[in-house]
Amino acid sequence: MIDRKGIKKILDYDREHVWHPYTSMTNPLKVYPVESADKVRIKLLDGTELIDGMSSWWAAIHGYNHPVLNKAVKSQLKKMSHVMFGGLTHEPAVGLSEKLIQITPEPLTRIFFADSGSVAVEVAMKMAFQYWHARGKPDKNRLITVKSGYHGDTFFAMSVCDPVTGMHGMFNNVFPEHFFAKAPLCGFHDRFQESDIHSIRSVIEKNHEKSAAVILEPIVQGAGGMRFYSPQFLNRLRRICNKYNLLLIFDEIATGFGRTGKLFASGHTDIAPDIMCVGKALTGGYMTLAATLTTRDIARTISQGISGVFMHGPTFMGNPLACSTALASINLLLSYDWNKKIKTIEKGLGQGLAPCRDSKHVKDVRVLGAIGVVEMEEPVDVGKIQEKFIKKGIWIRPFGNLVYTMPPYIINEKDLKTLTRAIKETIYETGK
Repeated sequence: MIDRKGIKKILDYDREHVWHPYTSMTNPLKVYPVESADKVRIKLLDGTELIDGMSSWWAAIHGYNHPVLNKAVKSQLKKMSHVMFGGLTHEPAVGLSEKLIQITPEPLTRIFFADSGSVAVEVAMKMAFQYWHARGKPDKNRLITVKSGYHGDTFFAMSVCDPVTGMHGMFNNVFPEHFFAKAPLCGFHDRFQESDIHSIRSVIEKNHEKSAAVILEPIVQGAGGMRFYSPQFLNRLRRICNKYNLLLIFDEIATGFGRTGKLFASGHTDIAPDIMCVGKALTGGYMTLAATLTTRDIARTISQGISGVFMHGPTFMGNPLACSTALASINLLLSYDWNKKIKTIEKGLGQGLAPCRDSKHVKDVRVLGAIGVVEMEEPVDVGKIQEKFIKKGIWIRPFGNLVYTMPPYIINEKDLKTLTRAIKETIYETGK
């Protein structure tokens, strides 16, 4: 174990030179140096052990240091860590493609691998634009979406994030113009009414001739507000897109691989998208990999266009180490009754977080699958509240006015109770 002097040296250098996500270099938030991670626990350099309530931003669904995934990495590493995907292919990529096609909605049979979720979204947008260009309609080059969405931090992905309450408002004057409808207001368990679809239907009726697709996060709006909405909204939206000749893109980066209680959030609906993005939990949190899936018709149309090819090609596309790990992760998930496990977590989160509703500082508490959200009336002080969480032995990373948890699926009942109790206690203490 590194002594206090060694830890201080690491933190001092980090503070001076390392820029962490969404932080200031002149007034940085406190960071905590990690020594190791195993199962659902993160161990800091000073010996502190924390129950991970974030799955490392929703990705480490099997926890850490899992023997099955470790074996997949080691086995593939002995063969090759990487080869270019231009002109070459390999078994891990083909095997992963086959598995993804088996478990995703039936029309999605063509796969493009990408480096990250944001890039997968960029790929999806580019597919939509190239599709209409190939069909002789290059003016269909805008997108329609809903407010309170989040699709990533690369520039085109940012352009369809919420333009006002999102994290990228300062860039609005350099983004292409897209069209925003009101966010779905119908809760997941609410009775759907026709008025719930009125806003986006109006935006589509007005702008469909110059729009290529509708893009949104199905069922769960993630980093844009952790809001859950009715599957019927998407069922109706599919019919509207068909009527007005628009593609439908589902961004399942955060919702894929069981998080909402279905293997993919689209499983709560009766429909399928034309293009779908997956990532985050794809490799079980071991390394970065994402994929964009589409239909045979869209792939053929793009390939028969003026360019004759799809205009994208990341250097590390189809990385065999990542593909091998992703295939192992999916097989691991499917090897046990993951749905039952998610229901158990959902029940534990519901019971454990319900008392938070009694606090006058809490606006709402909501749970869906392995997602638990406490929405505060006011934004929280991330640095201060996180220190409280650390002292209680949990790792939670709030943002804005949201204190939320998305724990690894392997979490046991005792650790889940510790996690929710710490959240409840901290919220009450912070409100005093």
